[in-house]
Amino acid sequence: MARNGERKIQILQTLAQMLEGPAVARITTAALAARIEVSEAALYRHFKSKADMFAGLIDFVEHTLFSLINKITTDEHSGLVQLEAIMSMLLGFAEKNRGLTRVLIGDALVSEDDALQLRINQIHERLEAALKQALRFAITRNEVLADIDVSAQANVMMSVVAGRWHQYAKSGFRRDPKQYWTTQWKQLMEGVLA
Repeated sequence: MARNGERKIQILQTLAQMLEGPAVARITTAALAARIEVSEAALYRHFKSKADMFAGLIDFVEHTLFSLINKITTDEHSGLVQLEAIMSMLLGFAEKNRGLTRVLIGDALVSEDDALQLRINQIHERLEAALKQALRFAITRNEVLADIDVSAQANVMMSVVAGRWHQYAKSGFRRDPKQYWTTQWKQLMEGVLA
């Protein structure tokens, strides 16, 4: 028998796996409970609601992405390297976490609590802010032009990431989010490098 914390993790992992289907329908607690082979009541012993389950997935995504970004910005002493590493990590995260990609693009949240989509929007804003910070650092290191519009450049970069996540999910996870990345990175930075 799974312990309390283990069962909670199992529920979240199963929910994320169910979101990996190429044509995922709305996931019901009945379907989730059946997949885990527990009663719906057992789900509600660990989570107040289905929205609470999705909030748990969002917590995991948020913690993972920003821990990785913090590691990148601590370890790398080049703003350009930070930028490329952050974007590459974001694309790689989607590749390794299909179900969570559906959460990141909001697909999985369409018929759920609106507050969940607001949290995803905030994560996107924080990711864009991390890109701005790395761009500013690159300016101080004379790696990019000092007169670039940092906000506009970070927005383009985040748009590329979100677009690649979207393409990946909408293709039924057939379209590799890192396909063409080396070329696209060069194109993104064209006219920006010092």
